[in-house]
Amino acid sequence: MPPTPQRDFGAPTIVIGAGPHGLAAAALLRRSGVPAVILERSDRVGASWTQRYDHLRLHTTPGASKLPGLSVPRQAGPWVSRDEYVRYLERYVVHHRLDVRVATPVQRIERAEPGRGTQWLVHSSDGPVPAGAVVVATGRCHTPNLPHWPGRSTFTGTLLHSAHYRSPALYRGQHVLVVGAGNSGTEIASVLAGAGAGRVRIAVRTPPNILPRSSARWHAVGRLTEALPLAWRDRTSLLTQRLAVPDLTSRGLPRPRAGLYTRNVREGVNPVLDHGFVDAVRSGRVEPVEAVQAFDGPDVLLADGTRLRPDTVIAATGYRPNLHDLVGSLGVLDEAGQPLAVGARTHPEAPRLYFAGYTNPLTGVLRQAGIEARAIAHAFRGETARSPLPAPRSATA
Repeated sequence: MPPTPQRDFGAPTIVIGAGPHGLAAAALLRRSGVPAVILERSDRVGASWTQRYDHLRLHTTPGASKLPGLSVPRQAGPWVSRDEYVRYLERYVVHHRLDVRVATPVQRIERAEPGRGTQWLVHSSDGPVPAGAVVVATGRCHTPNLPHWPGRSTFTGTLLHSAHYRSPALYRGQHVLVVGAGNSGTEIASVLAGAGAGRVRIAVRTPPNILPRSSARWHAVGRLTEALPLAWRDRTSLLTQRLAVPDLTSRGLPRPRAGLYTRNVREGVNPVLDHGFVDAVRSGRVEPVEAVQAFDGPDVLLADGTRLRPDTVIAATGYRPNLHDLVGSLGVLDEAGQPLAVGARTHPEAPRLYFAGYTNPLTGVLRQAGIEARAIAHAFRGETARSPLPAPRSATA
């Protein structure tokens, strides 16, 4: 059987994913003299952002949301909208003259055979692509995570993940249960309550750490206190919440027991920045309830035995990186499917295979994109000095 023809993109480095982390990595590699081609499964740059709900705004200020080499325009305002940020990513590609191949999904990465002059084979819709190095930047929010609640298939109402929620218009007059009290869940619940939903409840498993929206600037404080003991930072954060956020215990939302720093370390979650959620709970427009346990026909069963009968359930239950098909055979993932090495670090058995965008730091995910991109570019320079990247292979039949 003849070998599968290989596609030569004219660059020894492949970046998978045209989101902020992939674009930043490619830009800094290009600045370092390392040509890179970005392969993107969808038909445009920043596609995952375009698929988020219409009223989404960044939780970080423009200064903390920019990627290396290009500022977010001032006219975007202090809280950049979803569409404005997508336009920024498109300008970023033009500004840095990045080579992005859209509508080119990657199925898997495998080690190249020894002696073929390349490190990896990237299997894309265009066939296998040889690469001396690969940056995987498909992101930790790649695939919606919808829990397998008992009886889920029997639910006669509408059940959707927050990834498929767009605007509150469809839910006017409805009884809506939002599941999950993270940033997406609390924001969706408060917007629904203010846009005419008949009744809005939010199912809470663990009371969130809530900070005023203006506290997005606390990312700078987070950077300054990174070296301090975790317990000290937790106590300070809990005190800040007590001073800045009213006690909602009587409304069904007790104060959190764990500090936001501990929760970030243990669970990878960030605090909720208040977009009107606190006022919505205080006024009774959003009603916190216990966690969802199961479904039973038209009913939703809660942990305290309560039965609810909502028209719609919106599950703001997070995402999975879903890397198993892509790199699962390489031994570079932990039991939870997360990369064992991220940023500039690589797995000992997978040299020149980098992962960018798989952490959720309190200092800001978009700021982290630049940090990881700089570290990867620096690592490339060191690797190239010790062992130059192989030249691109010619296409073969």
